[in-house]
Amino acid sequence: MKVVKWKDEKYVRYDEHHWRIFYDLRQKALDVMSSLVKFGFDPIVHGSVARGDIHEDSDVDIVIPYLVNPLLVEQALEWAGFRFLKKEIAQATPKHAIKASIYLDEKTLVTFPLSKLSRLEREFYRFGGEIGLNGVKRDIRVPGVNKKLLVIIPVEDGHIEYSIIGRELEVAGILGVSLDIIKERIYILTRRDEKGRTGVFVRKELHPEASIGEAAREIALRNPMFRRKLSI
Repeated sequence: MKVVKWKDEKYVRYDEHHWRIFYDLRQKALDVMSSLVKFGFDPIVHGSVARGDIHEDSDVDIVIPYLVNPLLVEQALEWAGFRFLKKEIAQATPKHAIKASIYLDEKTLVTFPLSKLSRLEREFYRFGGEIGLNGVKRDIRVPGVNKKLLVIIPVEDGHIEYSIIGRELEVAGILGVSLDIIKERIYILTRRDEKGRTGVFVRKELHPEASIGEAAREIALRNPMFRRKLSI
């Protein structure tokens, strides 16, 4: 997905098919988030489902953006009747937070950190657009930036989009984030365009019934840099 550098605003109107997919994805997010809230968690849905610029292959990316007990997350989902397709532990680089993901299907996942998120790692979700359960219930759409570095600004029947390159300060104000996260995402995504994706420091896929906590501690025994970050 190539970064877009043009600055002219573009208006995109959603058709009935788009709205139908959007509300189907929002319902899926509502079901998962409601099950987590009942256990005392405060999840968000992140990305295109929060912004509204979805497509048929959009993920429902639900995040608990703070340290939690992985077992309690699993129990909340299981008690609500969800089945797990797979689980994953990942760390982008030794400096990044460790994250766990539970896949409910190929396009629906719940992600939470196993180490404390840095300020920029937390802002990443606001950069891409995030809403909580009440926002989902009220059909709110929020502005955010997609992987093409286009800011998506919802309007009644669609959205307005334009490149954030050259309009960094303006976009930071719209999103309520720091200029640091804007600059970081521009650097990372434009570099990915030029050099391709780089490897991930740690990525371990787990069996659906495996314990995330036990698997993380096993990785930590073999990997000192991972162990220094791990917080469970």
